[in-house]
Amino acid sequence: MRQLANIARLGVKEFHSLRRDLALVLLIVWAFSLGVYSSATSMPESLHHASLAVVDEDDSPLSQRLFDAFQPPYFKPPQRIDPAEMDRGMDAGRYTFTLNVPPNFQRDVLAGRSPALQLNVDATQVSQAFSGAGYIQAIGSAEIAEFVRRARGTPAAQVEMAMRVRFNPNLTRTWFGSVMEVINQITMLSIVLTGAALIREREHGTIEHLLVMPVTPLQIMLAKVWSMGLVVLLAATASLLLVVRGWLGVPLAGSLPLFLGGAALHLFATTSMGVFFGTLARSMPQLGLLTILALIPLQILSGGTTPRESMPELVQHIMLAAPTTHFVSLAQAILYRGAGLSIVWPQLLALLAIGSLFFAGALWRFRRALAQMA
Repeated sequence: MRQLANIARLGVKEFHSLRRDLALVLLIVWAFSLGVYSSATSMPESLHHASLAVVDEDDSPLSQRLFDAFQPPYFKPPQRIDPAEMDRGMDAGRYTFTLNVPPNFQRDVLAGRSPALQLNVDATQVSQAFSGAGYIQAIGSAEIAEFVRRARGTPAAQVEMAMRVRFNPNLTRTWFGSVMEVINQITMLSIVLTGAALIREREHGTIEHLLVMPVTPLQIMLAKVWSMGLVVLLAATASLLLVVRGWLGVPLAGSLPLFLGGAALHLFATTSMGVFFGTLARSMPQLGLLTILALIPLQILSGGTTPRESMPELVQHIMLAAPTTHFVSLAQAILYRGAGLSIVWPQLLALLAIGSLFFAGALWRFRRALAQMA
């Protein structure tokens, strides 16, 4: 009981220390509120109000049909221009896309000659150039096919494929981006907060006070792990309820307590990493550099950005040792697909095993660092 009381009091001390560190408090508030919102909404869901000009050298019903097909909200109302204005307009940045319909286009289409449309794209408009070309091709192909069908009287297809999307019927990017950003912030802040707590002890000289107190390195480390882990867990819960579900309107399919249980096991591993980095770094800038080196592979290769199946097999096997790989899989299964304990128990066991190994390694390094200070 005395050991538990020491761990509890040391953890409360960490709360008071964090409360006085205004920069870290603001980082926590921003990361789980505006950070989640901006990350989820920064990239547009689809093409939006792209500027388009059309050079119509055919002046036929088909070319007019193509002109009328590009309308808001994907495109601004298209403008008719002369061929001489095409390059000048794109150089001046007035048009992101210019579509050139050649002479006799309708006649060649009806004759089955497969004429070509020229599409010029201003690729400096990064957010629109890549997706916009695909939109224009899809819209143009659909309009031409419909025109040819009516002109030739081709019967409609007897079989139609009906696509249904589970978990995210409208393919809304915000639903995916917001939840993944919460997961990323949990990983980042748990490492930063625990590492900063240890560096703060060294900078303020309180680590020497702890060395002369009747507490063990295990108790000191456990206090930092549970206190900073609890801060991140409470902030993540508030973010999921207030920002993700409330502000962004993202439905959370599964059990929130089950997800928080998995997050607690994940925090057991990542806070241990933070303590380990705190023993290596001598200042906050050094801790930031170490955190960046760890976060980049943890976030990119864990399956949250791209599917793990698309990565080389060697990378897939190596990343099984990372807690984020199992946490991302667990979080997506629970929050997206409503999975229960019977499905995610392998990930929970993996997080417990990895967290135990990370904790043991961090405790070994922490004891060595304290021995050197003594």
